[in-house]
Amino acid sequence: MPWTLNDYPSSMKNLNDITKKKAIDIANSMVDEGYEEGRAIPIAIEQAKEWSENASQEELDEYERSGKPTKRSAEGEKYENNPERLDEGEQVVAHEDGWAVKSSGAERPSNVFDKKDDAIERAREIAKNKGTSLTIYKQDGSVQDKKTYNNVVNS
Repeated sequence: MPWTLNDYPSSMKNLNDITKKKAIDIANSMVDEGYEEGRAIPIAIEQAKEWSENASQEELDEYERSGKPTKRSAEGEKYENNPERLDEGEQVVAHEDGWAVKSSGAERPSNVFDKKDDAIERAREIAKNKGTSLTIYKQDGSVQDKKTYNNVVNS
């Protein structure tokens, strides 16, 4: 069942409304991509908190006006035909407004920063959380650096 602002995991109850909405969007997307709910929820909360801390007031206002959280796709419409989406790495690429952070298969960036170092830091956090890779590109589009992060669970 998709999460909404009226029905969401109890671990999101103390988030402010904008951050909660973002966490719901992220968690719904992650579950659609094949993540288990128990893994998606804490990652979504952490990423939503970071997003709200780093977003401009204009971005926050625009996101708040954008309506309800994105709905999850119906059962059976998940990315079964695209299992590579689970392993998509993060990229730092040149953007008209600075440096963008985006998943390798995404058209739109998740974040845009003035400074490349800020974009790299954010992309590294996401890649570590997902246990995927980070590819950093130069202004000319050539690869500057590539790292791989594996999620290791300590028992």
